[in-house]
Parts: sequence; C-alpha cells; structure tokens
Amino acid sequence: MSKIFYFKNFTCKGLVALILTLVCYSAFSQQDSIKLVKYTSGFRFKDGLYLSHSQLLNNNPIPVKYIISKYNKSDFDFFSKLLNEEKVVYFDQFGIKKEIEVKNLWGFCRRGSIYINWGDDFNRIPVVGSICHFIASITVYEDRYYNPSYGYSAYSMPSTTTRTEIYQFVMDFESGKVVEYSVDNVLAFLMPDQVLYDEFNALSSKKQNQMKFLYLRKFNEKHPLYIPIE
Repeated sequence: MSKIFYFKNFTCKGLVALILTLVCYSAFSQQDSIKLVKYTSGFRFKDGLYLSHSQLLNNNPIPVKYIISKYNKSDFDFFSKLLNEEKVVYFDQFGIKKEIEVKNLWGFCRRGSIYINWGDDFNRIPVVGSICHFIASITVYEDRYYNPSYGYSAYSMPSTTTRTEIYQFVMDFESGKVVEYSVDNVLAFLMPDQVLYDEFNALSSKKQNQMKFLYLRKFNEKHPLYIPIE
C-alpha cells in the first residue's frame, strides 16, 4: 500500500510541476512574441478604440472587428459616425459584450494615426514621440452681465456666453499627461535631458518661444519611442 501511495503522490507532484513548466513556457513564449520597434514617421499604430491610455502604450486597442456597429467598418468615416453616438458597444478579449460612453473613451486609431479625446472632439496627434504635440478646439465659457438700461455692467443680470478657441497641447507619451504648449511646460518636459534643458533655459524669452518646437524635436530624436508589436 505504501508503495502505491508513494507512486500516486509522485505522479501528482510530477503533474503539477509539468503544468507549472508549461504555464511558464507559455508566458515566456508570449513575451518573446512581443517585440519593441523604434518609432519612426512611417510607423502605423493598430487601428481600433483606446479605452485607456495604457492601450495606446501597449499598441493594443479594441480591434475594429470587435466593435458592434450598424456602420460599414471599411468606410473612411466609420469612426466619425461611430463616435457621434452616445455609446460604443464591443466585445472584450474574453468575448464578453460590453459598452462604454463615447465621452469616456481615451481615443482611437484610424489608418495608423492616433486621435485623442480632448476638448470638444477627437483630435489627431500629428507629432508623435516621447513628447507629442497636437491642436484642439476648446469651448470657453464667460459670465457676462447685461442691463437693458446700462448695457453690460457689474449690476446687470448674469448670462453665460461661449466661444471656441484653438489651443496647442503637448503630451508625455509615457504617462499620458497633457498640458498647454507653453515655454514653461516645454522646459519641464526637457528636464530629463540636462543638456537640452540647459540649452533651452539659456535662451532669451523670445528665442524660447520661437524654438519650442525645435527643442521638442531634438528631445524626441535623442529619446525615441519603442512601440510593442506582436
């Protein structure tokens, strides 16, 4: 009896060890299948929806084929039509049907180009790198006071007016942090590179305004992105 029990016990341990070995091998195989490539202007990100910034980092959006829609997915304006709806329905990686409000999407990728949900619309990010640059329309709200007798004054009834303004933004690709495209913010983004930071900081205010974009490009050239691909 003791011999039989020992044999069974050994078999179970061996089976567990075999399973663990296969799981580890599978994990390592998956890691090996994911490679990092240096980003260049010709790189095309995978098309699909970004539920979060992490999906951009991993180049792993919700694929178009997993999106449930009445619109033709091969049309150029598919995403424009899709994102005019209040919600988007899709299947996740486990085949479970889910939905998300369009306003809560991080963005999407169409024909290899990234679009970020910022301001009043989804805006293309034309400059991609460790520091990204894009333009967005922002609605500005102003409280004004109007009195029929005295016109606009501090003693008038309040009313809210809106106007749309175009702003430039920069984004840290790694963290997803977005800030206005100003001298101070560009200077802060250059801090990891002491040489570029000191060069830019030594310029006059006028030169800094003129050369913001040049130093953004210099930083991206010295600190290129590496994007995962399968």
